[in-house]
Amino acid sequence: MEALVLMATEPTRYRTSQSLAQALATNPVVVRRLLASLGRAGLVASTKGPGGGTQLLRSPKQITLRDIYRALGPAELLHRSTHDSAGEKEIRKAVHAALRRAEKSFEQELDATTLNQVIKRAGLKAAKPASPEGEKKTPAASVPPPAPAARS
Repeated sequence: MEALVLMATEPTRYRTSQSLAQALATNPVVVRRLLASLGRAGLVASTKGPGGGTQLLRSPKQITLRDIYRALGPAELLHRSTHDSAGEKEIRKAVHAALRRAEKSFEQELDATTLNQVIKRAGLKAAKPASPEGEKKTPAASVPPPAPAARS
């Protein structure tokens, strides 16, 4: 998420995986994997070559934490066994039901929070994109952004 915050504070700047990795004190390979997932979800677009990099495709007000969570592939909270002994089957069903309810509640909370709200809580401000004449064009290979949701 920190990479998205950095992109939101400088929306006209293309950020390379190297520059993001340096700012986040991590490996560029890790950043590239994250950016690929975010790109498939339509949250960012990347362009190759000199002067290339990655930018947000949508306003931070239109990106929820749930969008990010889903793009990055939610991890299993607890190991869900597939063992089918007689006594374990009912226990597994009960545990899975509880985890589904918890996951639903968790995702509802994430859906209620936008990237812009996180940026504000951090004491930062998402910059507004430059006018269309001054912006770089969105790469042709990028996925068009989904219809914007009304968020603040």
